[in-house]
Amino acid sequence: MFGDIIHAGNEQCGIGLHCGEQVKKNCSAEKERVNQTMQSYTINEAEKEFLKNYDITRYDRPSVAADIAIFSVMARAGLTGREQVQDKENYRKMPEQKLKILLIRRASYPYKDCFSLPGGFCRKNEDIYETARRELYEETYVENAYLNPCGIFGEAGRDPRGWVISHAFLALIDGEQCRIKAGSDAWEARWFDVTFSGEEIKKEVKEDGAFLEHKYVLTLESSDIFATNLPDRREGEAIVLSAVIKEQKEFKNYHETLRYEVLENDGFAFDHAKIITCALLSLRRQAQMGGPIVFDLMSKRFTLAQLQNAYEIILGRKLLTANFRRKMADFVVETDEMITGAGHRPAKLFQRNIEAFYR
Repeated sequence: MFGDIIHAGNEQCGIGLHCGEQVKKNCSAEKERVNQTMQSYTINEAEKEFLKNYDITRYDRPSVAADIAIFSVMARAGLTGREQVQDKENYRKMPEQKLKILLIRRASYPYKDCFSLPGGFCRKNEDIYETARRELYEETYVENAYLNPCGIFGEAGRDPRGWVISHAFLALIDGEQCRIKAGSDAWEARWFDVTFSGEEIKKEVKEDGAFLEHKYVLTLESSDIFATNLPDRREGEAIVLSAVIKEQKEFKNYHETLRYEVLENDGFAFDHAKIITCALLSLRRQAQMGGPIVFDLMSKRFTLAQLQNAYEIILGRKLLTANFRRKMADFVVETDEMITGAGHRPAKLFQRNIEAFYR
């Protein structure tokens, strides 16, 4: 969608069992729907006998987990005192913002003291979506956030504890409106500024398909501790994580096969650098299509400049303002409120056009 409005420029957040009555109602409604579907199927005597004698322990079974890449757009971390004063004095300048991701520092083995995505194992009789929603709430106290699957990771050896298949989810939240805390299995929880870039390093086109190879560089930097169990809390401690990931795309008979490999890893637990890369690429693809996904990063009311800024941060490039506003016109509704401040014209506040989201 944004292919025609890109301006030449630099590339550069089932909810838990304790998440409230509404969440419990949603989960119960889904289970009731499944039960009603099953009621339309009648199990005969032969099938009852088969199920009675069926031994599921004959087959190896993996543990199933949900890992969540929780993103937000917030003010850049690590501003010096002088930079903060300059931002306050420059009323015309929008505060610098960055795409951020929430990570936890593991308090136990394996990968003790390394950083990982929030997540956990699926409980008995729990749907994987319920697991993801529960873990999201436990880390952020956010209910009903955007939450969508972005991949399944089950490569042998990815977890030294055994065979673990992880369902990865992409979550978007308004980070300034949430309260984050580290779970019982983590030292701390931090927001990291995201820097992500990639380049094509190989391309082969044949009669029956093609082979593409990209290299992505992921750097996460944090100087803020929002929630921690560390007894020696160190305010302003800077932490930098980095990884290099190779993506291989093979097209054969018009079908695509994707493979990812972590070439370098500094500070990430498990294969979470790979999961973050896949989540970032998914987020960029959906934003590039011009869909309303970015609205989940916004407050209830926002300016069009703030909305455009969020898209630009995710896409890594500037957008032409006039074309952007034309593309977004159906998704927003003007309110009677405005942002006022010395040094600039008042800015109109907008909110989502709910009808456009549920067509």
